[in-house]
Amino acid sequence: MTETSTAATKATTTKPAASSFIRPDFGMPKFEMPKFDMPNMEMPEAFREMAEKGVEHTRDACAKAKVASEEAADLLENTYEAAAKRASDYNRKLIEIARTNTRAAFDYVPALLGAKSPSEFIELSTAQMQKQFESVSAQNKELGALVQEIATEAAGTIKTGMSKAINKAI
Repeated sequence: MTETSTAATKATTTKPAASSFIRPDFGMPKFEMPKFDMPNMEMPEAFREMAEKGVEHTRDACAKAKVASEEAADLLENTYEAAAKRASDYNRKLIEIARTNTRAAFDYVPALLGAKSPSEFIELSTAQMQKQFESVSAQNKELGALVQEIATEAAGTIKTGMSKAINKAI
């Protein structure tokens, strides 16, 4: 039994010889695939010129569009950098406002601790609240004006830059 299984294993591991298979001929005629070559036709000169002009026009338009898109990207990058600087101005303003409000609160505490009666305490608190409300209103107006200035500046820069880029592309 071991001989047969070893012989079978040897038979399966040997590689078959190179393709010696011959396709049987059943008396059928052999057909070749038809070749669909385009006949050599002469293109009319006017059509060729029109096609060349179209290709040239397309290349010019693509080149102009590429230049315009690069300029627009540069413009947006510059606008972004300018907006980042202006955002720093806004953040500085916020920090300044926070300092002012913190100082006002610390200045208010000793006066509040020095109150001798509940009515004096309420009077000091009311005055401080009114003062703080006026201060916060003024601070909000300043921040609103700064944000509007930043937005107007950025929009103007983008508008003029994009107009220039589009006009160059056209």
